[in-house]
Amino acid sequence: MSLLSVRDLSISFGGVKAVDNVSFDVEPGEVFTIVGPNGAGKSTIFNLISRIYDPSSGSISFDGQDITRSRADEIAPLGIARTFQNIELFEHSTVMHNLLVGQHSRRTTSWLSDALFLPATRREEHNMREKAEQVIDFLDLQPYRDKLIAGLPYGVRKVVEIARGLASDPRLLLLDEPASGLSVEETQDMAFWIEDMQKDLGITILMVEHDMSLVNQVSDRVLALADGRSLAFGTAEEVQSHPDVIAAYLGVEEDA
Repeated sequence: MSLLSVRDLSISFGGVKAVDNVSFDVEPGEVFTIVGPNGAGKSTIFNLISRIYDPSSGSISFDGQDITRSRADEIAPLGIARTFQNIELFEHSTVMHNLLVGQHSRRTTSWLSDALFLPATRREEHNMREKAEQVIDFLDLQPYRDKLIAGLPYGVRKVVEIARGLASDPRLLLLDEPASGLSVEETQDMAFWIEDMQKDLGITILMVEHDMSLVNQVSDRVLALADGRSLAFGTAEEVQSHPDVIAAYLGVEEDA
């Protein structure tokens, strides 16, 4: 059974269809990538899955459960985490504190236990910090663990945002343009992290990306979109060579 199943998904803004009847399945353990020009509807699909937007039509299922009308705050506890195209971190908090925020959806203690800092809360706090330390070690963030986000280089912030997602113990991680703004060397490092998350942690990854070198290196399957509609589906090589994809990216010359 597919981990994530999207069927006939559509949404309109002001009469314009940002996503138009899109369907795809993401299998457990794979890296599934969505590509397309700016305005193709890629990040909109992420916002629909995250339940930030409500679809006009269609359905979204995660691990066999219909989440089409779930609340946004119900998504992370199911095992879905995400990053954002524009980094969304608490800039005046440390790396460690941002990772602890990422675990908020996993808290099991009551507000009373937390207020009185009872033994159950102290145990959970210890376990959360231990998990955060594991993620910091996994992504080589030790030099930055106690530093404020505001003082970190852009590339490190990108990794911290992924770390915050990993801290919530996701089964599905949505990566929205993880290579955006990164150097060639940083993009290569990002490819290594994605491969390690897939192979070592067993996390399924749904990625939106423009950098085709990263797409080619890590993707198992690729879906190309344009103007909110599906154009092509297959391996990275198959999608890039598809005539409709070439036309969407480069345009086609008019006959004389």
